[in-house]
Amino acid sequence: MPPEPFFNLLCRDPSSQARWGRLHTSHGVLETPAFIPVATKASVKALAPEDLWEAHTQVILSNTYHLYLRPGHQRIAQLGGLHRFMRWEGPLLTDSGGFQVFSLGNLVKVKEIGVEFRSHLDGSLHLFTPELSMEVQEALGADICMVFDECLPYPTPFQKALDSAQMNLRWAMRCKARKGREDQALFGIVQGGMFPELREEQARRLVEIGFDGYAIGGLSVGEGKELMFQMVECCTPHLPEEKPRYLMGVGTPLDLVEGVIRGMDLFDCVLPTRNARNGTLFTSQGNLLIKQARFVLDEGPLDPRCSCYTCRHYSRAYLRHLFMAGELLCLRLNTIHNVHFYNQLMADIRQAIRGGCLLELREQLQAGDIRRIEN
Repeated sequence: MPPEPFFNLLCRDPSSQARWGRLHTSHGVLETPAFIPVATKASVKALAPEDLWEAHTQVILSNTYHLYLRPGHQRIAQLGGLHRFMRWEGPLLTDSGGFQVFSLGNLVKVKEIGVEFRSHLDGSLHLFTPELSMEVQEALGADICMVFDECLPYPTPFQKALDSAQMNLRWAMRCKARKGREDQALFGIVQGGMFPELREEQARRLVEIGFDGYAIGGLSVGEGKELMFQMVECCTPHLPEEKPRYLMGVGTPLDLVEGVIRGMDLFDCVLPTRNARNGTLFTSQGNLLIKQARFVLDEGPLDPRCSCYTCRHYSRAYLRHLFMAGELLCLRLNTIHNVHFYNQLMADIRQAIRGGCLLELREQLQAGDIRRIEN
């Protein structure tokens, strides 16, 4: 039998651009639309791989920049690659390190050859190039790799965005030329600031170069939601239907639904895990702040419609006690719940696409009552 294609498009929602599909990787198949929990330094904060499986996680994301600095990609390769190193058996995506160009601010100098930066760990000087980014991602053994790119702050003047977009295309071509492993997919990343004409041109040019999938980056950096989705809408018509689409760094539960409605397949964000550590829990009836005094004697679960490990075993009163006492267990239990909520939401979205009722699910989410989540 011929091998499965990387991406199978199985169904479209009749009332939007939403798609249901499957991605085939060396470490398993994942259904899309899908959310990708962030394991920046080879760990989703507070969770073990077993917790991620229990929460129905399909794929995780690790960070090229951080793992290059510590413990080092060569050391991880010597230990059998990132899957074996962190005991994660499912699909794995690595970002290219490009976002750190944006986040490190004055610690970096962007040049045509790449990015010169000083390590946030010890101040040592490094030059990160598209070729080195691919070398690191190859050594880590990710199933899906990203091209090296520059992510711009908001706002950015047009000329700077134009220069950066053109450089990103040259970097993308260098990444593709350096790609050496057939078992790794490589995604191009559409940048261009908040200028539709630059985004559209970037999308067309990246498709001409040819990648296994396409991401939209440089969003959720301070612009409003309306502008963010305007940029998504100007990109998707220029991206091929038969390739997966990835909206990077987004976002809230409603952002995910809105992104799916606009034709996106993959999402990542630190929001569910970061909010969990800060005591903000996502539920089918809206957000819940576990520190509130009203939960002192509340013996009910975080979410009566949730089947996660936390909701099956622990009360709101106990979770509030853990949080107020600063107990580490609250980090794990809260994070399990939020990751499960996001994964269940994506499962509900996939079911809604198959049933032709995705817009109804959006209305439920907007009303703060997601009735499709089942026990």
